[in-house]
Amino acid sequence: MPVKTDLIVPTDRGLWCEAGGFYIDPWRPVDLAVVTHAHADHATPGCGRYIASANTAALMRSRMSGIGEAHTPAFGEPLRLGATTVSLHPAGHVLGSSQVRVVPEEGPTWVVTGDYKVEPDPTCEPFEPVACDVLLTESTFGLPIYRWGDTLAVFDDLNAWWRSNADAGRTTVVLAYALGKAQRVLAGLDASIGPIGLRGALHGPTGVYQEAGIVLPDWIHANATNAPELKGRGLIVCPPSASGTAWIRKFRGKGGIRTAFVSGWMRVRGRRRWGSVDRGFVLSDHADWDGLIDTVRRTGAKRVGVTHGSSEALARYLAEREGVETFVVPTRYRGEGDEQDGVQGPGGAA
Repeated sequence: MPVKTDLIVPTDRGLWCEAGGFYIDPWRPVDLAVVTHAHADHATPGCGRYIASANTAALMRSRMSGIGEAHTPAFGEPLRLGATTVSLHPAGHVLGSSQVRVVPEEGPTWVVTGDYKVEPDPTCEPFEPVACDVLLTESTFGLPIYRWGDTLAVFDDLNAWWRSNADAGRTTVVLAYALGKAQRVLAGLDASIGPIGLRGALHGPTGVYQEAGIVLPDWIHANATNAPELKGRGLIVCPPSASGTAWIRKFRGKGGIRTAFVSGWMRVRGRRRWGSVDRGFVLSDHADWDGLIDTVRRTGAKRVGVTHGSSEALARYLAEREGVETFVVPTRYRGEGDEQDGVQGPGGAA
């Protein structure tokens, strides 16, 4: 269990660092928020001031109203906050995602990972292990059953499925979370197969990715005007919330429509979670079991807090097999699935 004397403690507003006078990824508006990334379960509008990477701040503004003053230090740049020195380090989760390193004047150094992945991804800054004494890690996929395969093989399979659909006059629809997953999917598509369309909710964050220099194929707005171009050979990327809606039926080709869901949950819960979709592709923006264990080892942390997802199981394994002291950090979120599908404003998610 975390203790009251810890440098960073959970509260009803999120993780609080009294020595520095700031919250990390607060759940409600606070005076000073250090934000790891722009997903709605980590970035809250209405705070007095923000500290985040430049790309995270841009993504927050593309998705939310109520984002005020933001200080955007470079990765690794030290920032004095109260009696602490804070720096941001790449988390590899989505564009701009950061780990937060907090060094007090006295006592152990802490790192809060936020969400992260260790696999290579051309659409975001690569993960960087950060040495620390105490690590607070996510555990969205913190069970041994979650081990990711080769990313290139996933895209080969996805593109082959799209080509097969296109040859049969079937429009392909890929359900992917609006920030991070959608852009990662887009970057892996073979645009020679046919036109690519994006639902409107994806335009803002995708534009931020392109402005940041991320190379993506050409795409068009998936709307009624462009429906004739997309029908049959096209592939449309849209959020999971669009599944089964009248909007999707506008793009039906002569051979119908085929839909797929892209998520790490497809590893074992695919058939139950697919619902009415035809395919599931295993691709996650979170670390798998091996990535979580390896990250703990590489940081050198002797004390590890675990949050999100399978936190109890991972904490128990680390204590029994890795010999580190562990504790579970309470959260109101599960990780992948809570984070990306909506656009959040001052009144909440929409």
